[in-house]
Amino acid sequence: MKERFDIAVVGSGFAGSLTAMIAQRIGLKAILLERGRHPRMVIGESSTPLSNLLLEELAERYSLANVRPLSKWGSWRENHPELACGLKRGFSFFHHSPGRAGAIERKDQLLVAASPHDQIADMHWYRADFDEYLVSEAQRLGVVYLDEVKLIEIADRGPGAGLRGTHRGRELNISTSFVVDATGPRGFLHRALKLSESELPGMPATSALYCHFQGAQRLANTCAVSLDEVPPFPIDDAAVHHVFPDGWVWVLHFSNGVTSAGIAATDALAAQLRFTEGEAAWKRVLEMIPTLQRQFRDAQAVQPFRHIPRLAFRSARVTGKNWALLPSAAGFVDPLLSTGFPLTLLGVARLAEIFERDWNTDRFAAGLEDYAVRCDAELVATGRLIGALYANFANFPVFSAVSLLYFAAASYAEEARRLGKPQLASSFLLLDHPRFAAGCTRMLERARYVCDEKDSQAVIDEILRVIEPVDVAGLSDGTRRNWYPVDAEDLLRSAHKLNVSRVEIAQMLERCGFSAPAISRA
Repeated sequence: MKERFDIAVVGSGFAGSLTAMIAQRIGLKAILLERGRHPRMVIGESSTPLSNLLLEELAERYSLANVRPLSKWGSWRENHPELACGLKRGFSFFHHSPGRAGAIERKDQLLVAASPHDQIADMHWYRADFDEYLVSEAQRLGVVYLDEVKLIEIADRGPGAGLRGTHRGRELNISTSFVVDATGPRGFLHRALKLSESELPGMPATSALYCHFQGAQRLANTCAVSLDEVPPFPIDDAAVHHVFPDGWVWVLHFSNGVTSAGIAATDALAAQLRFTEGEAAWKRVLEMIPTLQRQFRDAQAVQPFRHIPRLAFRSARVTGKNWALLPSAAGFVDPLLSTGFPLTLLGVARLAEIFERDWNTDRFAAGLEDYAVRCDAELVATGRLIGALYANFANFPVFSAVSLLYFAAASYAEEARRLGKPQLASSFLLLDHPRFAAGCTRMLERARYVCDEKDSQAVIDEILRVIEPVDVAGLSDGTRRNWYPVDAEDLLRSAHKLNVSRVEIAQMLERCGFSAPAISRA
């Protein structure tokens, strides 16, 4: 191509398309390059409140009017009913002992609500529809898009870079000032630049097997879960996690009748189940967990089974003079807790700010370096979190307590952003919080080595003390017995933790669609 571009984005998943759209909006000429073709299935489908807030903020800041409705269930379904998604009201966790039958009792459940009602709920993104829509929107905004591109190399060309490869079998050469890699772990720049990998501290070696299905039942319809009260949300309208020693299974339901399901496990369990055998391995998973066997009894795979032999990844470098990896290409930990989306969207927002503020200035290199440091620090912290959860798959009380470190940090960050105070939570897992950060790091390390029941209780008690300064969601309330609803009173009581008044909390809740009569202004 004879044209020269300011930004070349490699990879047209949601993050790559967003980055290209933002570049175009701030006056930079962008091209978006895709190895395959849309629509396609990829791992990573479950959004979170923080992800949707970040998506909404990006849409607002960069005038992406056709993206903003996709940040809430209600506006998505109203504006784009043709795009499949799944209703996500929260996170559901169910603990299993392999081979154990019978209903899952309350002590083996953890339900954490993310929204008070469907209209403002989160979604599971059906990536085949979602990613394809964002690519078409990028093209509408003027981004040049090429698919079936096979890139061979990146070359340094003075202040910019050259990309060489083929487009549908014909030679392709692109000149650009900057390259953004959105191709995922071990993607294009990792291979082309021969970047090395670094260890993810505390994270075991894991792999995954996953697929899409038709005909899977809702868990609530199988009578496999004992509900002694009305739960804070329908248990299937969630990112559903089934945890057991050395692994876990996710189940996500979409509006088009498709169910996404898969297993992530340590290498030992993956070898035992023989993940490389695809569907046969999935059948062994169902035999191991009778609850899942009942739920998937009539389910049929509608895609080939996908096997990822190594999930965890951390690039030793994140940026260079004329290139940057998005967080999704710089590293990946695990689908557990859906951490990938907020990490990536935080990175998109930071990179966009650098392009907007520092393009063609002497501050650009320093901005990239800061981006790289923060990206890597957040990835390492996420690895420690997920590693501590893996270490306690067989110890559900400690697993539940460790998860509260994440939910406390996430809910605090969400409310800070809703209140217009993003500076209170500028990093994932509140890495810069003066009281929470050090305690969280300490407890994630401590939780990996729990030795008995007495030790378990000591860890749980200490975690509750650590989350207290940022707990705005009632997560320390033991009377809730692991069921945590969205309750306006929790936020009102925690106003001081966010440096605001109860009236400001009440006003924020009204703006967000929480029923005003339920809010005390005292």
